[in-house]
Amino acid sequence: MMKGLSTYGYDSSSSIISCTYMGRNDVMLVLCRVSFCLMIMILMQLDRPVCAAWVALADQHQSHPLQTVYMDPDTLHREGNMVGISVLIDWKAMQGGRSPTRFYSTTLTKQVDCAERRVRTLTATDFYGQMGTGEVISGGSDASEGHWRAVEPGTSNEGLWNAACGKQ
Repeated sequence: MMKGLSTYGYDSSSSIISCTYMGRNDVMLVLCRVSFCLMIMILMQLDRPVCAAWVALADQHQSHPLQTVYMDPDTLHREGNMVGISVLIDWKAMQGGRSPTRFYSTTLTKQVDCAERRVRTLTATDFYGQMGTGEVISGGSDASEGHWRAVEPGTSNEGLWNAACGKQ
Protein backbone atom coordinates (compact mmCIF):
# COMPACT_ATOMS: atom_id res chain seq x y z
CA MET A 1 0.00 0.00 0.00
CA MET A 2 1.40 3.38 -1.02
CA LYS A 3 1.57 5.78 1.89
CA GLY A 4 3.13 8.67 0.02
CA LEU A 5 5.51 9.72 -2.68
CA SER A 6 8.77 11.46 -2.02
CA THR A 7 10.25 13.73 -4.65
CA TYR A 8 13.65 15.33 -4.68
CA GLY A 9 14.67 18.49 -6.44
CA TYR A 10 17.70 20.70 -6.76
CA ASP A 11 17.42 24.46 -6.45
CA SER A 12 20.32 25.86 -8.50
CA SER A 13 19.89 29.40 -7.17
CA SER A 14 20.57 28.43 -3.58
CA SER A 15 22.50 25.18 -4.10
CA ILE A 16 20.07 23.41 -1.80
CA ILE A 17 18.58 19.99 -2.36
CA SER A 18 14.94 20.03 -1.35
CA CYS A 19 12.72 17.14 -0.48
CA THR A 20 8.93 17.25 -0.48
CA TYR A 21 6.48 14.63 0.60
CA MET A 22 3.19 13.99 -1.12
CA GLY A 23 0.61 12.30 1.01
CA ARG A 24 -1.79 9.64 -0.28
CA ASN A 25 -4.53 12.18 -0.99
CA ASP A 26 -2.10 14.30 -3.01
CA VAL A 27 -1.06 11.30 -5.12
CA MET A 28 -4.70 10.35 -5.75
CA LEU A 29 -5.49 13.93 -6.76
CA VAL A 30 -2.61 13.98 -9.25
CA LEU A 31 -3.66 10.61 -10.71
CA CYS A 32 -7.25 11.81 -11.02
CA ARG A 33 -6.16 14.98 -12.83
CA VAL A 34 -3.91 13.03 -15.22
CA SER A 35 -6.73 10.56 -15.97
CA PHE A 36 -9.14 13.42 -16.61
CA CYS A 37 -6.69 15.13 -19.00
CA LEU A 38 -6.12 11.87 -20.90
CA MET A 39 -9.87 11.33 -21.25
CA ILE A 40 -10.36 14.88 -22.59
CA MET A 41 -7.58 14.34 -25.15
CA ILE A 42 -9.18 11.08 -26.30
CA LEU A 43 -12.62 12.66 -26.60
CA MET A 44 -11.19 15.54 -28.64
CA GLN A 45 -10.07 13.01 -31.25
CA LEU A 46 -13.61 11.66 -31.61
CA ASP A 47 -15.06 14.46 -33.74
CA ARG A 48 -16.36 12.07 -36.41
CA PRO A 49 -18.18 8.75 -36.37
CA VAL A 50 -15.83 6.18 -34.91
CA CYS A 51 -17.40 3.04 -36.29
CA ALA A 52 -18.83 4.14 -39.60
CA ALA A 53 -20.19 1.26 -41.64
CA TRP A 54 -18.64 2.32 -44.94
CA VAL A 55 -20.14 0.54 -47.95
CA ALA A 56 -18.47 0.89 -51.34
CA LEU A 57 -20.63 2.16 -54.17
CA ALA A 58 -21.23 -0.29 -57.00
CA ASP A 59 -18.46 -0.58 -59.61
CA GLN A 60 -20.49 1.28 -62.25
CA HIS A 61 -20.53 4.31 -59.93
CA GLN A 62 -16.77 4.32 -59.23
CA SER A 63 -15.98 6.95 -61.84
CA HIS A 64 -12.27 7.48 -61.06
CA PRO A 65 -9.73 4.63 -61.26
CA LEU A 66 -7.56 5.97 -58.42
CA GLN A 67 -10.32 6.29 -55.82
CA THR A 68 -13.00 4.24 -54.13
CA VAL A 69 -16.16 6.03 -52.98
CA TYR A 70 -17.99 4.75 -49.91
CA MET A 71 -21.17 5.79 -48.15
CA ASP A 72 -22.45 5.17 -44.63
CA PRO A 73 -26.07 4.01 -44.88
CA ASP A 74 -26.56 4.62 -41.15
CA THR A 75 -26.21 8.38 -41.77
CA LEU A 76 -29.06 8.72 -44.29
CA HIS A 77 -31.31 11.50 -42.99
CA ARG A 78 -34.40 12.42 -44.98
CA GLU A 79 -36.32 15.70 -44.75
CA GLY A 80 -38.92 15.80 -47.51
CA ASN A 81 -37.11 15.47 -50.86
CA MET A 82 -33.71 16.24 -49.30
CA VAL A 83 -31.45 13.50 -47.95
CA GLY A 84 -28.20 13.96 -46.03
CA ILE A 85 -25.49 11.30 -46.27
CA SER A 86 -21.88 10.76 -45.15
CA VAL A 87 -19.40 9.87 -47.88
CA LEU A 88 -15.77 8.73 -47.83
CA ILE A 89 -13.37 8.99 -50.77
CA ASP A 90 -10.34 6.76 -50.32
CA TRP A 91 -7.48 7.47 -52.74
CA LYS A 92 -5.06 4.79 -53.92
CA ALA A 93 -2.31 7.43 -54.25
CA MET A 94 -1.61 10.47 -52.11
CA GLN A 95 -3.36 13.64 -53.28
CA GLY A 96 -2.16 17.23 -53.02
CA GLY A 97 1.03 17.05 -55.06
CA ARG A 98 4.06 18.45 -53.26
CA SER A 99 2.08 20.75 -51.01
CA PRO A 100 2.19 20.34 -47.23
CA THR A 101 -1.53 19.53 -47.31
CA ARG A 102 -1.25 16.07 -48.91
CA PHE A 103 -3.90 13.50 -48.04
CA TYR A 104 -5.09 9.94 -48.69
CA SER A 105 -8.80 10.21 -47.90
CA THR A 106 -11.66 12.68 -47.60
CA THR A 107 -14.92 12.49 -45.67
CA LEU A 108 -17.84 14.53 -46.96
CA THR A 109 -21.33 15.39 -45.89
CA LYS A 110 -23.51 15.53 -48.98
CA GLN A 111 -27.08 16.59 -49.55
CA VAL A 112 -29.14 14.87 -52.23
CA ASP A 113 -32.23 16.46 -53.78
CA CYS A 114 -34.36 13.50 -54.87
CA ALA A 115 -36.97 15.59 -56.71
CA GLU A 116 -34.49 17.66 -58.76
CA ARG A 117 -31.93 14.84 -59.22
CA ARG A 118 -28.96 16.86 -57.95
CA VAL A 119 -26.27 16.64 -55.25
CA ARG A 120 -24.11 19.11 -53.33
CA THR A 121 -21.28 18.89 -50.82
CA LEU A 122 -21.94 20.53 -47.46
CA THR A 123 -18.65 19.76 -45.67
CA ALA A 124 -15.34 18.12 -46.54
CA THR A 125 -12.44 16.98 -44.34
CA ASP A 126 -9.13 15.63 -45.69
CA PHE A 127 -7.14 13.01 -43.73
CA TYR A 128 -3.51 12.00 -43.95
CA GLY A 129 -4.41 8.30 -43.56
CA GLN A 130 -6.53 5.88 -45.56
CA MET A 131 -10.25 5.44 -44.82
CA GLY A 132 -10.66 8.70 -42.89
CA THR A 133 -7.91 7.99 -40.37
CA GLY A 134 -4.80 9.81 -39.27
CA GLU A 135 -4.19 13.51 -38.91
CA VAL A 136 -6.82 15.94 -40.15
CA ILE A 137 -5.08 17.92 -42.90
CA SER A 138 -7.85 20.36 -43.71
CA GLY A 139 -11.53 20.32 -43.26
CA GLY A 140 -14.87 21.28 -42.06
CA SER A 141 -15.21 23.67 -44.95
CA ASP A 142 -18.78 24.60 -45.75
CA ALA A 143 -20.08 24.84 -49.28
CA SER A 144 -22.37 27.67 -50.24
CA GLU A 145 -26.06 27.17 -50.93
CA GLY A 146 -25.77 27.37 -54.70
CA HIS A 147 -23.24 24.63 -55.54
CA TRP A 148 -25.64 21.96 -56.77
CA ARG A 149 -24.45 19.47 -59.39
CA ALA A 150 -26.78 17.55 -61.67
CA VAL A 151 -26.57 13.77 -61.24
CA GLU A 152 -24.85 12.29 -64.30
CA PRO A 153 -25.05 8.60 -65.28
CA GLY A 154 -22.16 6.40 -64.19
CA THR A 155 -20.84 8.80 -61.54
CA SER A 156 -20.47 8.45 -57.78
CA ASN A 157 -23.19 11.11 -57.41
CA GLU A 158 -25.58 8.80 -59.28
CA GLY A 159 -24.70 5.99 -56.88
CA LEU A 160 -25.36 8.28 -53.91
CA TRP A 161 -28.61 9.51 -55.44
CA ASN A 162 -29.72 5.88 -55.97
CA ALA A 163 -28.92 4.99 -52.36
CA ALA A 164 -30.51 8.13 -50.91
CA CYS A 165 -33.64 8.22 -53.08
CA GLY A 166 -34.31 4.49 -53.31
CA LYS A 167 -33.83 4.20 -57.07
CA GLN A 168 -32.10 1.21 -58.66
